[in-house]
Amino acid sequence: MAQERWRRLISGVWRSIAVWAASTATMLLLAGLLPEFRLESAGGDSITRVALTAAVGAGVFGLLSSLVWPLLVRLMLLVPALVLGLLVFFLNGSLLLVALRLNPSGRGEAAPETAVVVAAVMSAVASATGGALAVRDDDAYRRRLHRLADRRRGRARDRTGPRTPAVLFLQLDGVGHEVLRSAVDRGLMPTVASWLGPRDDHGPSHRLTPWRTDWSSQTGASQLGILHGSNHDVPAFRWYEKDRREVMVSNRPSSAAELQRRAVARTGDGGLLADGGASRGNLFSGGADEVALVLSVAVRRGRENRSRAGYFAYFSDPANAVRTALSFLAEVGREIAQSTRARLARRRPRVKRGGLYPLVRAFATVVERDVVVAAVIGDMLAGRDVIYADLVAYDEVAHHSGPHSGDAEQVLRRLDRSLALLAQVAEHAPRPYRIVVLSDHGQSPGETFRTRYGLGLADLVRAGCGLGVPRRAAGALARVEQWGSTHSGTEARAAVRVALRRPVEEHAEIEEHIAVEEHSGTRRAARRRSEPVVLASGNLGLVSFPDVPHRMTKEEIDRRHPALLPALAGHPGIGFVLVRSQEHDGVVLGADGAQVPLGLLADGDGPLAGFGPGAADAIRRTHSFPHTADIMVNSWYDPVGGEVLAFEEQIGSHGGLGGAQGRPFLLSPVDLSAPDEEGAELVGAERLHRVFRRWLDECRGHPVPLPAPEDEQERAA
Repeated sequence: MAQERWRRLISGVWRSIAVWAASTATMLLLAGLLPEFRLESAGGDSITRVALTAAVGAGVFGLLSSLVWPLLVRLMLLVPALVLGLLVFFLNGSLLLVALRLNPSGRGEAAPETAVVVAAVMSAVASATGGALAVRDDDAYRRRLHRLADRRRGRARDRTGPRTPAVLFLQLDGVGHEVLRSAVDRGLMPTVASWLGPRDDHGPSHRLTPWRTDWSSQTGASQLGILHGSNHDVPAFRWYEKDRREVMVSNRPSSAAELQRRAVARTGDGGLLADGGASRGNLFSGGADEVALVLSVAVRRGRENRSRAGYFAYFSDPANAVRTALSFLAEVGREIAQSTRARLARRRPRVKRGGLYPLVRAFATVVERDVVVAAVIGDMLAGRDVIYADLVAYDEVAHHSGPHSGDAEQVLRRLDRSLALLAQVAEHAPRPYRIVVLSDHGQSPGETFRTRYGLGLADLVRAGCGLGVPRRAAGALARVEQWGSTHSGTEARAAVRVALRRPVEEHAEIEEHIAVEEHSGTRRAARRRSEPVVLASGNLGLVSFPDVPHRMTKEEIDRRHPALLPALAGHPGIGFVLVRSQEHDGVVLGADGAQVPLGLLADGDGPLAGFGPGAADAIRRTHSFPHTADIMVNSWYDPVGGEVLAFEEQIGSHGGLGGAQGRPFLLSPVDLSAPDEEGAELVGAERLHRVFRRWLDECRGHPVPLPAPEDEQERAA
């Protein structure tokens, strides 16, 4: 142990010397380049005296920064984000001016504006040097965690902390059960493999269990059900609510806050994290007191909204900032290179990955991951009772590169390293932690609906309603005769022929997310209100008629738009359609005029052939929601290849029925009870909430002795 302490001390000293030398060299270089910054007297000095002045000035500046900066970080939490950048430069420049005044030689001076530039460059170089050395040293971050843990133990030594185990729920967004199993078998995730493999004379530490989502296989529905116990009336990722005349979007802060409010009102429960919990990087708070990067509280104003504090807390450490910045730039370059290779190789399926997407991907895979993991580390070292965190990296990359692509596999490797780091932190936490890893849904591969057929779902709906369509969509609709070799019948082809007699619109695009006009009294507003609102959630489409206050029935839709339902149900890219019915309450429509009442709907039969177990029950449940769309459209599904057709521009999608998107995983410690009875299937996010509640009760009701601190172990030895 003493040898290890000496090694840490020597490594820290060398890193400090390297940072000091880099700062000194930077100061000398800037003194030669900037006329208003000098390190010598008016009469001139020797090179040795100038170098000594720079060395002393750099040392004083570094000392002031290390002493004053922690206080400044706390103050910056009160500063608006737009002012923060300018304030940092101003304060850095002020510290440099103070350092020059405190220099014993008295030879350094700089104009105030020059001091700002010099201080900024010196801080960047010092942070880059220290960060680069920390990145190159594989144990540097681990040693820092040791110090943090020792510090926490020191503060808590005089207090009696909880003696029961805590639980960390870590969500790997979008990682399906089959994807995880394959990654483990291929050696991409050695940490998960070690948990599932034998441990010396003991068995695995974790068990892997698949579970099945609801029809809406997406984060909004799954996470709301897991954290708050109810995802009732969440039919998709986005949907139109007629009574409120508003499009709800799960990842919109106002919508997330409203969904959380409804769930709490329905269950009468604050949430899974309401008792001493922390919520990190989620859509919903789960009732936690400690929140960071949580969307449902982002609309709040005031002290109770600490969502952005996670960014400040993380980036206040220069090594963290440099490490993440370098990784961010590397990820942007990696995405540009990977998308270029895919385009040159003419890979199929493929979607456009230009514009801001490289930055979005880098943020999701680097910044969000680093900040959330750092927040979780702080929670574990603080001994919080329950933590729920979401890492979205895989989901973002798989949408654009494919769930089985090499790009996505690289993300899985990095996520596994994050799991390894958190497992290491758990060894130094002030209480034992049970680490539960899960996903909220999977992803199903396949090309987009538009790529295969040359038109989007909104184009098909408009054509079926007799509305104008863009010329490119009209050309695709005109090729209906080729549907003869598919499962589409003559009824659908006839319906489209009728639709094509309507005028073709001249503009190139029609928005799928149609904004509802609130300005009555004009002909244009009335026309827009009568047009259908067409929304997409992966391979699930929703069609609503905003001018009808209630959910329309099949009979009403047929009278108003006789070609619409046949055109949708008969299209080869659509698996089935759900509509309300006056005669049967609800009916599922399929190819060749198939109509199956919900009461007779069965898995594997008729329009649901190949969609797997539980599809009929999932459809019936969604049909009961108050805000289910007038028409619910699920894309075609190939049970052999597992492919679907996304109505969005994604080649890895989720949101509806079909394939791996509905089969996420649950990786739980064997120290906790089994998720369900042997042979039974876990179905629905609400069921997971009840399982997680049971595990929390188990942990809180069965104390586990804590190991003695390292110094006490040494004394005992």
